[in-house]
Amino acid sequence: MTTGWVEQDNSLYRKFEFANFAEAFAFMTKVARLAEEQDHHPDWSNSWNIVEINLCSHDKGRTVTDRDHRLAESINAMLKEGTK
Repeated sequence: MTTGWVEQDNSLYRKFEFANFAEAFAFMTKVARLAEEQDHHPDWSNSWNIVEINLCSHDKGRTVTDRDHRLAESINAMLKEGTK
């Protein structure tokens, strides 16, 4: 299992909390770039400082695949780089 992510309802799920809306939106922008690079696009929501992401492969019947784990790992790596 990818650290910090939970498999539920046929997707990988993780909730992220930030100090404010601007930080949450900046995070979403970075994730959008990763998703485009990997040609894999999350289902997500944002409410003020909270971003919730669900990853599943729509083309594989809305199930969790290696592709979802790769994007989750890329998101984790991006967050880790941001804390250095």
